[in-house]
Amino acid sequence: MTFPVVGMVGGGQLARMTHEAGIPLGIRFRLLSDTPQDSAAQVVSDVVVGDYRDLDTLRAFARGCDVVTFDHEHVPTAHLRALEAEGIPVRPGPDALVHAQDKGVMRARLDAIGVPCPRHRIVADPADVAAFAAEGSGFPVVLKTVRGGYDGKGVWVVDGADEAAEPFRAGVPVLAEEKVDFARELAANVVRSPHGQAVAYPVVESVQVNGVCDTVIAPAPGLDPERAWAAQELALKVAAELGVVGHLAVELFETRDGRILVNELAMRPHNSGHWTMDGAVTSQFANHVRAVLDLPLGDPRPRADWTVMANVLGGDYPDMYTAYLHCMARDPQLKIHMYGKDVKPGRKVGHVNTYGDDLADVRERAAHAAGYLRGTIQE
Repeated sequence: MTFPVVGMVGGGQLARMTHEAGIPLGIRFRLLSDTPQDSAAQVVSDVVVGDYRDLDTLRAFARGCDVVTFDHEHVPTAHLRALEAEGIPVRPGPDALVHAQDKGVMRARLDAIGVPCPRHRIVADPADVAAFAAEGSGFPVVLKTVRGGYDGKGVWVVDGADEAAEPFRAGVPVLAEEKVDFARELAANVVRSPHGQAVAYPVVESVQVNGVCDTVIAPAPGLDPERAWAAQELALKVAAELGVVGHLAVELFETRDGRILVNELAMRPHNSGHWTMDGAVTSQFANHVRAVLDLPLGDPRPRADWTVMANVLGGDYPDMYTAYLHCMARDPQLKIHMYGKDVKPGRKVGHVNTYGDDLADVRERAAHAAGYLRGTIQE
């Protein structure tokens, strides 16, 4: 029997964990990676080292695949259209993926389909930023380059026009948005297949520290059931309207006055869904593999009352393996997922998952393990 080959563009930890999810199904993976040392390149047997921005490299890689998918959104849209023209399935396709690649395109499309977003518009220069602020409630204003930003990069919060020059130096359009007075950040994760089947995971709370996801709590504590249902419906609507195939993360603001606003979209497995590896019947990675191959999707329901994911960031303690003895002895239920990355301060090098029926206990266990692995907790 011949099993399909899934081509994954990008060699980061998302590709590594997607490959892991395909192993029990016998799915073969082919990886286009920047270097042989990338996270996924360490574990995938069929690795092509090359530049995804080069069409010939991308085309040669894709010819050995039954379907092409991604662990990032940075492949040029025109290149993906070229692959589709040659009969290579690309999932998500360029018509969908452009909404995760270009924040200006995303905002315009979400406006058109009636999805609630923060007040926004493309701005031309610092003076235009001041005009945008004056049109609403004034400064501060959030500025984003429409392409290339992630984990807080390409995003500025400015308190006046005199602080607004830097974003325009990137040479790409700049999107201005109101600074939302939000109570917390949420995420609605859904998966959709080519024939239109879709599943929705519980809405989670995402806790950010310095613009980087620190902790995810599943389900979001204290979220009104009707509001949770509305957030799931919104994410499913976005997936259908944009023609997404695979995993879609819809990052949300829950405002202090009770609204749900869309912040960002990601069309790939996402940090806010890492909890599903141990906390859901079918993980986001397994369902992404199923979706891009147009297989029936798996059950997204949680296995426990609460699951907490905490990112493990690099610190001044590079030998994390020696910390396993303490962490595993202290919490036999702890699940550790490391990405094979060199430890650098502030870099995501892994995550931990904990679960149970007492939220305070589950949160404490996750925070302790992540802190001990980083070296900020020593007992």
